[in-house]
Amino acid sequence: MTQRKTVVAGSFYPNSKEEILAFIDNFNKSFKLEKPIDIKPKAVIVPHAGYVYSGFTANLAYNLSSSFSLDKNFKRAIVIGPSHRTYINGASIALYDEFETPIGNIKIDKEYSLKLKEKYNFLHFEEELHFEHSTETQAPFVKNYFDGLEIIEIVYGKLDFNDLSLLIDYLLEDEENFIIISTDLSHFYSQDEAKKLDNICLKAIIEKNLEMFEQGCEACGKIGVKAIIKSAIKKDLKTQLLHYCTSFDVTKDDKSVVGYTSALIGV
Repeated sequence: MTQRKTVVAGSFYPNSKEEILAFIDNFNKSFKLEKPIDIKPKAVIVPHAGYVYSGFTANLAYNLSSSFSLDKNFKRAIVIGPSHRTYINGASIALYDEFETPIGNIKIDKEYSLKLKEKYNFLHFEEELHFEHSTETQAPFVKNYFDGLEIIEIVYGKLDFNDLSLLIDYLLEDEENFIIISTDLSHFYSQDEAKKLDNICLKAIIEKNLEMFEQGCEACGKIGVKAIIKSAIKKDLKTQLLHYCTSFDVTKDDKSVVGYTSALIGV
């Protein structure tokens, strides 16, 4: 039984089940929706920093997706995120049997992963790509909110967002698929400058405007975000922004911050 091992448990998020569940419980006690959710999610955009910084923002998307979506029909969660450690042309899809998490392992849909690898020539399997926090930080949320779902992990490097969007189009055709797009926003600007840059990204998501992403939006996962937005345009899906914050909310350092957001995409 091969495993996609955890590599950032104990740093980006706790390495104990009790601590992770305590984080999630606290997140769920501290949010109030500004407006009702009118989307049945087929996909989410979520951040991937340490839980102390962006966990609340990510958790909101998972909580609402499990509560308001067609999740009873879901069979697999496809987590798509950028590589921060290793360069790759294209993307790597995990071909392990299980995805390890401190709150319980998740079965990887290996058969479906192999099918995708055969269908899209930009997909490979390179083990070093799966020492990646942008996707790993999502796994405990998947296990907590969608226990019983299988998981697929795709980590991309140099890749045309149009090619990734074709893959997402295919994934969206299957009602059993729940798509997770992982990204943080601007990095290491002042709080005021970060908000200016991030607002471009947020408006582009809300308005489903691909051109706007090139007007100053900075996001490490911009390829994935543009890909899901292009698919949302083609599939006539709705988007709803859930939350935006920066690391300033935790650190109180307004000189160098990182931005985070979450959003729902669906019908």
